[in-house]
Amino acid sequence: MGGLKLQSGTKVMEEEPEHHNCTSNRGALACTVNSEIGAVLAVMRRNVRWGGRYVSGADQLEHSLIQSFKALRKAIFSWEQPWKTINPIVYLQPFLDIIISDETGAPITGVALSSIYKIMSLDVLDVDTVNVGDAMHLVVDAVTSCRFEVTDPASEEVVLMKILQVLLACMKSKVAIMLSNQHVCTIVNTCFRVVHQARAKGELLQRIARHTMHELIRCIFSQLPNMDGRENLLSNGSLCEQEFDGVCKDDNSGSKQLDNGNNSAEYGGQAPSLGLSAYPNSVGNMTSVNSVGSVNDKERSDLLLMTKPYGIPCMVEIFHFLCSLLNIIEHIESGSRSNTIAYDEDVPLFALGLINSAIELGGSSISQHPKLLALIQDELFRNLMQFGLSMSPLILSMVCSIVLNLYHHLRTELKLQFEAFFSCLILRLAQSKFGALYQQQEVAMEALVDFCRQKTFMVEMYANLDCDITCSNVFEDLANLLSKSAFPVNSPLSAMHILALDGLIAVIQGMAESLGNGSPILEQALVDIEEYTPFWTVKCENPTEPNRWIPFVRRRKYIKRRLMTGVDHFNRDLKKGLEFLQGAHLLPDKLDPRSVACFFRYTTGLDKNLIGDFLGNHDEFCIQVLHEFAGTFDFQNLSLDTALRLFLETFRLPGESQKIQRVLEAFSERYYEQSPHILANKDAALLLSYSIILLNTDRHNAQVKKKMTEEDFIRNNRHINGGSDLPRVFLSELYHSVCKNEIRTIPEQSIDFPEMTPSHWVDLMRKSEKTSPYIVCNSRSFLDHDMFTIMSGPTIAALSVVLDHAEDEDVFQTCIDGFLAVAKISACLHLDDVLDDLVVSLCKFTTLLNPSSIEDSVLAYGDDTKAKMATFAIFTIANSYGNYIRSGWKNILDCILSLRKLGLLPSFITSDVTNDSELSSEPDHGKPSASQVPSVSAPQRSISLMGRFSQFLSLDTEEPKSQPPEEHLQVDEHTLHTIQKCHIDSIFTESTFLHADSLLELARALVWAAGRAQKGNTSPEDEETAVFCLELLITITLNNRDRILLLWQTVFEYICSIVESTVMPCALVEKAVFGLLRICQRLLPYKENLADELLRSLRLVLKLDARVADAYCENIAHEVMCLVKANATHIRSLMGWRTITSLLSITARHPDASEAGFEALMFIMSDGVHLSPANYVLCVDAARQFAESRVGEADRSLCSLDLMAGSIACLAQWSRENKEAVGDEGATKVSQDIQEMWLRLVQGLKKVCLDQREEIRNHALLLLQRCLMGVDGLPLSPALWLQCFDLVIFTMLDDLLEISQSLSPKDYRNMEGTLVLAMRLLSKLFLQLMSDLSQLTAFNKLWLGVLSCMETYLQAKFRGKKSEKIQELVPELLKNTLLVMRTNGVLEQRSALGGDSLWEVTCLHVNNMAPSLITDVFPDQASDHSEQKQSIVEGKSEPNVEGVRA
Repeated sequence: MGGLKLQSGTKVMEEEPEHHNCTSNRGALACTVNSEIGAVLAVMRRNVRWGGRYVSGADQLEHSLIQSFKALRKAIFSWEQPWKTINPIVYLQPFLDIIISDETGAPITGVALSSIYKIMSLDVLDVDTVNVGDAMHLVVDAVTSCRFEVTDPASEEVVLMKILQVLLACMKSKVAIMLSNQHVCTIVNTCFRVVHQARAKGELLQRIARHTMHELIRCIFSQLPNMDGRENLLSNGSLCEQEFDGVCKDDNSGSKQLDNGNNSAEYGGQAPSLGLSAYPNSVGNMTSVNSVGSVNDKERSDLLLMTKPYGIPCMVEIFHFLCSLLNIIEHIESGSRSNTIAYDEDVPLFALGLINSAIELGGSSISQHPKLLALIQDELFRNLMQFGLSMSPLILSMVCSIVLNLYHHLRTELKLQFEAFFSCLILRLAQSKFGALYQQQEVAMEALVDFCRQKTFMVEMYANLDCDITCSNVFEDLANLLSKSAFPVNSPLSAMHILALDGLIAVIQGMAESLGNGSPILEQALVDIEEYTPFWTVKCENPTEPNRWIPFVRRRKYIKRRLMTGVDHFNRDLKKGLEFLQGAHLLPDKLDPRSVACFFRYTTGLDKNLIGDFLGNHDEFCIQVLHEFAGTFDFQNLSLDTALRLFLETFRLPGESQKIQRVLEAFSERYYEQSPHILANKDAALLLSYSIILLNTDRHNAQVKKKMTEEDFIRNNRHINGGSDLPRVFLSELYHSVCKNEIRTIPEQSIDFPEMTPSHWVDLMRKSEKTSPYIVCNSRSFLDHDMFTIMSGPTIAALSVVLDHAEDEDVFQTCIDGFLAVAKISACLHLDDVLDDLVVSLCKFTTLLNPSSIEDSVLAYGDDTKAKMATFAIFTIANSYGNYIRSGWKNILDCILSLRKLGLLPSFITSDVTNDSELSSEPDHGKPSASQVPSVSAPQRSISLMGRFSQFLSLDTEEPKSQPPEEHLQVDEHTLHTIQKCHIDSIFTESTFLHADSLLELARALVWAAGRAQKGNTSPEDEETAVFCLELLITITLNNRDRILLLWQTVFEYICSIVESTVMPCALVEKAVFGLLRICQRLLPYKENLADELLRSLRLVLKLDARVADAYCENIAHEVMCLVKANATHIRSLMGWRTITSLLSITARHPDASEAGFEALMFIMSDGVHLSPANYVLCVDAARQFAESRVGEADRSLCSLDLMAGSIACLAQWSRENKEAVGDEGATKVSQDIQEMWLRLVQGLKKVCLDQREEIRNHALLLLQRCLMGVDGLPLSPALWLQCFDLVIFTMLDDLLEISQSLSPKDYRNMEGTLVLAMRLLSKLFLQLMSDLSQLTAFNKLWLGVLSCMETYLQAKFRGKKSEKIQELVPELLKNTLLVMRTNGVLEQRSALGGDSLWEVTCLHVNNMAPSLITDVFPDQASDHSEQKQSIVEGKSEPNVEGVRA
C-alpha cells in the first residue's frame, strides 16, 4: 500500500505479564495520568469561570470538562487489566476536550497540550495498544483543531510552541506508523501555518516553528527508504481539498484552526487559516481539473487511500507542497508588491531548506517512486533554475546545495537538468561579464568547486554531455571557466582566483588518484567513420559495461568534433559545409531530407539565418527537409504558443511572406497531428499561428503605438476553426501568454550559456524522455586521457600565473601540488609534450636560470620559499616521471648547472654506481685509474653556501676572518636540506630505469648543455660546465651498459668533436679521452657485439694533437693497460687489436708512458696466453718497437726481444692444433697464416739486429738464430726458406755491412762482433737447410748468394783495413761448408767435359777468397780444377754470376 512496514503485528490483547511487573507498571502509569489531571484542574481552578459552580437549567452542576477529569481520576486506579488493553481514548479524551474547547484560555490549553506531550513522549502507546490508531487520529485532529482564548501574546506563543511540540512527538512516536496519509498532511499543514503566523510573533517562536517544520520533514522522509515500491497515489496526482484545509468540513475547522480569539484585530476579519489557502498554488487548494471518468468513484478511492497508514502518497503531496512554495514568487511578482527581494529571502529560502532535508533523507530511494521523481525532474528543478538567478547569495547557495545532493542521489535521472543547471546558471553567474554580483560569482564558484571535489563528477559530465551530440560541452566549459577564473588579469590575486584554482586542482588530483590506484587505461582505438549511418538518436547498448560505453562515447565525441568542424564550414558556406560533412561521412553521399533535417535540428552552433533561409526555400528538396524537420518536434500536450516558441527558437523565421507561409504550414501540420483536441483541422492551426505571430509583433514592437486588445485578438480569429469559433477561454489564454512572454522570431545565435526560458524548459523535458541513459562512472581512469588532453594546457597556464602572483606559502603548496598532479597524469598517460611544457613552466620559478652574483643569489635563493618549493618539485618530477620527459631535460639541466654555479650541488652528483662493485674485483696495479686521476671539476668557492657552511661546521680549521651572520647560516642549512631532499644524483645514477626515448633525450640535453658552454669558451666557468656535463654523460653511459647501442652514437660523436677540435691540453679533452677509455673498459666484457665499435672509437686517441697527446700519454697508457688486463679475452678482432697495439706502440717512445705500455704488452705476450692469430703480428710489431725504443733501461728492450722470440712457441702450438683439425682447406689456410706470422717475426728480429746498441743487436741476432733454427713443428716450406734468405738473412748481412762501413764507431760499437755473429748465423742456417733445399732448382742461386756474402765480407774494409776476425772466420766457414756439401754429395764435379755450372761458380768464388781451399777440400779433383782455372783465365769459360743474389 505504499506505507511503512510494521515492525510487529498489532495484537488485540497482550499476553498477561508477570503479576508484580504488571501491577508496578500499571500503578506508575496511573500515577502519571493522575498527576497530569491534577495539573490541568489546578490551572482551571485559578479562573473564576471554572472555580464556581456551573448552572445548567434548574440544577447547579460542575462543567462537563471538569466532570470528565474527575471521572477519569476515579477510574484509573481501579483498572485491573494491563495498560495496553485499555483504550487510550479513555484517558486521552478529557485532555483533548480541553484542547478543542473554545471556552478555555491559553494557560489551560497549554497545560493540556503538555500533558498530551508527556504521555506521547513516555511511550505509553505502542503498536500493541488497543485502538491505538483511532487514538492517534483523535490526538492529531484535536491538536490541529486547537482553540483557545488569548489573554496575552506570551501565552499565545507558548500554546503555539506546545502545539508544535505535540505534533512532532506524534510523528516521532512508535505509533506514528498508525497515522494515515491525511493526518500526516494535516500535521505538516498545521506546522506550516504556525510558521507563517510566527512571522508576526516573537523570534523564539519563529525559530522553534521553523525547526519543528524541518524535524517533521526529516522524520517523514527518513522513512522513504523503508517504503515498499508500490505507489497508491490519488487518481489525479494530488490530494483532495480537505487535506490541507482541515480534517473535515463539517467541523468548520478549515476556517477556525488555531483560532486565538482576536481575529478581527490580527487579520482584518479574514479567516485565520494561514496555511496553504494563502497561496494559489499550494497543495491544499489544488483540485482535479483533468480527471477522466467517474468523479465519485475517484473521490471514494482517494478518500480511502487517505485513510491508509501514511506512506508514499503523503510524501508526494508534501513534497509537491514544498515545491509549490517556490511558485509563490511568480504570483507575488504579478501582484501589487513591487519589492520582492525581502520576501525572496524568507519563504523560498525556508522551502529550499525543507526540500534539501527531504532529498538528503530520501536519497536514492526517490528514484523508485515515479511521482516523487517527476516532481524533482520538472517542477523542483525548474524552480531551482529560477531561484538560482536570484540576487540573494543565500538562496543561490541553498539551490547549489540541493543540486549537489541531487547529484549524489539521483544524477542518473537528471542528465539534461544538470546540463541546464551548469550551462544556464553556474556558467552565467560565475563570470562577471553576465552582470552577476561578486557575491553571486563567489557562491557559484564555491558550488562548482564542491562539484569538482566529487571524484566522478567531471568524468560523468564529459561522458554524458560532452560526448553527447545534442548536448553542450559542459566539462570543457567548466574546465575553461576554472582556468580563466584563476588568472589574475591586471589585478592582484584574490580569494576568487584561489577558489577557482582549488576546483581545477581538485579535478586534476582526482584524475591522478584514479591513475595512481592502478586503474587500467584502455587503449584508444583510432576512431574512423568509413560510411554514413544515422547516428543522431543512437543510444549505448549497455551503459553499465565499460567495454561497451567507452568506445561508444569516444566515437560520439569524435563525431561531435567533426560536426563542429562541419558547422564552421556550414556557417561560412552552406553548400561547402554540407559537402564537407558528406566527405566526413556524417551525411550520406546522396543527401536525403531526413539526415539534413536531423543535422539542422540536433547540431548546435549552426547559423540560424541559414537554416531559416534553407527551410523556407521553394525547392522541392528544401520543402521535404522542412517537413522532416518539423517531424522531429514533439508537440503533444503543448499549447499552440508554446509549440510555436519551441519551433521558432531553432532557426530564424525568414522575412519573405512565402517562406513564412511554407514554414508555418509545416509547423501547423505537425502540431495538428499531435494535438487535435481543440483545432478542427491543420488550416485552423495555420491561421491561428499567423494570428499569434501578428499579435506578438504588435505587442512587442515599440514602433506600434496602438496595441491589439484581447477583444481585437478574439475578433480576428472568428470562424477559423472549420467555420466555427474557438473557445474564448482558449484564445484569451493565448493572448495573455503572448503578451507576457514575447515569442522570439530572431533567436539567439550564441550557444554559450543560454538563458533558460519556459519554452526551453519544455523542450528540455521532452528531450529528457528520449536522451541516452546516464552513464555512471567509477573511480577508474577510463576517459582521463580524453579529458586531460583538453584541460592540461589551461591548467598549467593557470597554475603558473597563480604561482607567479602568489605570496602566501599555502598558495605555493597548492600550486606545487597541482603541478605534481599534472606531472603524474602526464606520465601515466604518456603525454610527453604536456610534461615538457610543465617542466618549462615550473623551472621559471626556481630563479636558477639567470642567477646574478653568486653571493647575492645564494642568499636570495635561501630566502625564497617559492623558488625552493619549485626546485623540489622539478627534481621530484624528474626522479618520479623522468621516463616521459623529452625536451624538458634541457631546462632541468639548466637548473642543475645553476645550482652547481652557486655551489649548492652535492659533490657526489656524478658518482658512478658501478664503481665499487666492478672495480673492487680488479687488482691494484699501483696506478690510479682515470676515474681517480684528478681532473677539473666544479670549484667550491669559499663564498658559496657550501663553503660558508663547511667553515661553520669545521672545528679544526682556523677561525675565519669574517663569520657570516647567524640568520644566514640558518638559511644556508635549510637550503642544503632542501637540495639534499631533491636527490639530484638519482637522476643520473638511476638512469638505468629511464625509458629509451627519455634516456636518449637526457644524453642529447647533456651534449647540448656542454656544447653551449663549450662554444662560449670565454671563461673557466664555461669549461668547467662542459666538463661537468661530460661527466654526467659518461655516468649515464656507464650506468646503461645494457643499452649502450642507444647512447653510443650520441656519446661518441660528442667526444669525437672534442678531440678533433682541441689543440691544447685542457680539462675537457682530458675528461673526453679518459671517459672514452673508461667506457670501453667497462663495456667490453658485456657487449661483445659492440667490441669492435668500442675499440675503433679508441682510435680517436691516435688523432689527438701532439701537445695534447704528450700531456696525457702516461695516463692514457695506464688506462689502456687496465683495459687490456681486464678485457684481453674479449678482444678478438684484428681491428680491435690493431687499435690496442697502436696505442701501446705510441707509448714505447714516451718516457712516462712506456712502462705502463710495456706492462700491457707483457700481459698479452707472456706465455702466449693472450696471443692469437688475430693479434700475433701486431703484438710482435709492438714488441719490436719497444725493443728498438731507447726510452728506459736496456733490460726492457731485451725483454721485448725475449717476448718476440718466445712467441714462436705459440706458432708451434697452433701448428700442432692445425694438424689435428679437420678440413684440408682450412688447415692449408691456417698453415699459410702460420708461415706468414713466422716470417713477420723473423723480419722483426732482423730489424732489431740493426740496433745501435751492441747488447740489443747481438741479443736480437741470437734470438733470430733461435727462431730460424728452432722451427721444429712449424710447417715452413722450402719456398718460404728461400724467401727468408732473401728478405731476412741476406738483407740483414748487407745492412750490417753498410752500417759498419758508413757509420761512426761511436754510434755503433763493436760492429765487428755483430758481423761475426751474422756470418756464423748464415753458415749454420745454410748447412741446416742444405739437404732440404739442394734438390730445388733455386738452390744454385741460394748457394751463390751465400758465396757472394762471404766474398763480400772477406773483401770488406772497415776504416781502411780489413777485419782480422772476418778474415779468419770466412775461410773457416767456407771450408766447413764445402766439406759438408762434399760429404752430402751436393757439390762435386760431375763431368770433365763441359763441366758443372755450380761447381764452376763455386770454384771461381772460392779461388777469389781462398785459392788453395778447393785443393784442400777436393784433392782428387785438383788437376781438373787447375785446368778449369786456366781455361777461365784464357777466356775459354766465363760463368755468369750476375744476379746470383736477388
